[in-house]
Amino acid sequence: MDVGALITTIENFNRFYIRLPALRKLSFTTLSVLDTLTSRGPTRLTELARTEQISQPGITQLVTRLEQDGLVERRPDPTDGRATLVHITEAGREVGTSRLEDRTRRLLPLVARLTPEEQQAITAALPALSRLAELGHRARP
Repeated sequence: MDVGALITTIENFNRFYIRLPALRKLSFTTLSVLDTLTSRGPTRLTELARTEQISQPGITQLVTRLEQDGLVERRPDPTDGRATLVHITEAGREVGTSRLEDRTRRLLPLVARLTPEEQQAITAALPALSRLAELGHRARP
């Protein structure tokens, strides 16, 4: 397997995919935080800072803005009264749903331009790519 080609292909696709025009303009970091909260559930600020690879003051400012926009809310951590957990709101979930629908709408015409063989090759690769992503998520420190 040519790991270099895999990395280059994933990076090229990601570069294209994350920049697909969206109806609602939000920063990549904002979308990433909302996605993290959707997939992981309520999370402490320190964990969000680590996951999103931004400073503690940076994540605090971002969460404050998202809270003001009604996309997240902070609640006490039931296991530690000194800490708070950041929860995604229904409005925050709708941002993710809207983004996915928007990306799907923009990607479908491009997929339709692929040959049937190219479409089948992508379909055949999906289980392996999903497994690779799962392994990557589990391996995070």
